[in-house]
Amino acid sequence: MKQLLIALLVTFSIGFNAHAEEALALTPQETYDLVQEQGDQMLFVDVRDPVEIMFIGYTDEIDKNVPFKLVDRGEFLAEKGRFAMNTNPDFAADVEKALKEKGLDKNALVVTMCRSGSTRGKPSAEYLMERGFTNVKYIDNGFQGGGAKEGEKKGMRIVSGWQNSGLPWSMDLNPEKIYRP
Repeated sequence: MKQLLIALLVTFSIGFNAHAEEALALTPQETYDLVQEQGDQMLFVDVRDPVEIMFIGYTDEIDKNVPFKLVDRGEFLAEKGRFAMNTNPDFAADVEKALKEKGLDKNALVVTMCRSGSTRGKPSAEYLMERGFTNVKYIDNGFQGGGAKEGEKKGMRIVSGWQNSGLPWSMDLNPEKIYRP
C-alpha cells in the first residue's frame, strides 16, 4: 500500500510539473483587450523574423518585434524546401531589455505572437519560462491564423489569428518597433 501511494504521488507530481512548464494560450481578442486595458503593465512581442512581417503584415499594438527564430539564408534545407531558422541567441536578453524599458521585470505578463501560434509562439513562450520569466502566454493561431480546410480557398490562411479577427493591422511597419540587430 505504501509503495502504491508513493507511486501515485510521484506520478501526480511529474504530471503537475510538466503542466506547470506549458505556456497558456490567449485568443487574439483577449490579447487586444489586455493591451488596451493594461498595456503599460505587460509586454506584447511579435516573435517573427522582420522580413516575414514585411511580407505578411504587422500590428502596431505590439511593444516590440524580437524574433525567436532568425532565418539563416546561408543554410537551405532542401528536404523541407526552405531556409533554416535558428534560435536567436539574444532572444531572452532582448525581451528582458524591452521589459526594463517599460519599467517592468521578468514577473510581468509577456505575450508572444508568431504567424500561426504553434511553431514559434508557444515555443518562444516556453523558452522564456525556462529562463525565469514567470508570466508568459502566447496568441493561439498567431498573427495570420490557420488554413481553410475546404472550399476554393483551401489551405489559405484565412481562418482565425489576429489578421482574420478584425483587429488592427497593416502592411506599414513601425521602424521604432521592428527588430534590427
